Amino acid sequence: MSEHPDDPATPPTGFTRRGFIATVGTGAIAAAAAAQAATDQAPPGAELPDSADLVRVTLTVNGRAHRLLVEPRWSLLYVLRERLGLTATKLGCERGECGVCTVLVDDKPAYSCMMLAVESEGKAIVTLEGLMHGEELGPVQRAFAEQDAFQCGYCTPGQIMAVEGLLRANPGPALDEIRAGVSGNICRCGAYAHIFKAGQRAAELKKQEGGRS
Repeated sequence: MSEHPDDPATPPTGFTRRGFIATVGTGAIAAAAAAQAATDQAPPGAELPDSADLVRVTLTVNGRAHRLLVEPRWSLLYVLRERLGLTATKLGCERGECGVCTVLVDDKPAYSCMMLAVESEGKAIVTLEGLMHGEELGPVQRAFAEQDAFQCGYCTPGQIMAVEGLLRANPGPALDEIRAGVSGNICRCGAYAHIFKAGQRAAELKKQEGGRS
């Protein structure tokens, strides 16, 4: 029998509130450790194949060469995000419809979800991170910020890369050309009017800065 039968902190069962909290806390820590161990063993969305199934490639991304072992079926999008950690390139429809994964390939906008990593060897790939100058935003990025050319922001990296590719090919586009340039990029928030203004402003900023990306 308990020495303190009237103590509410010690129920008749002998299972105290303190003991319950300690048990729950220990279980949560163990569950978190197990989940982390599982995450460390395999990348999200895919398991590492046998080494015999891997192909060696060298990808030039943002001016830097990366030597990688990849599975032939891996998309450029997957390798950019999961192998190189360049997560500004977003995952969207994965079937070439939304444009959220747009990058530049040899200065032209391309859907990275529709390109295999092995196809990209020997090409110059630029992601949103490649438009930065240290901590300074590039002119197209600044133009989008100035013109409030986003709402949720998820499509914004792809929109910026589409405008960047357009301006590399045509430094002074008309409004209709800007519309056409981003026509492959969906903004579900409907910020198109501001996106078009950002394209015009980006052209002005690039001109002022001597065409710098």
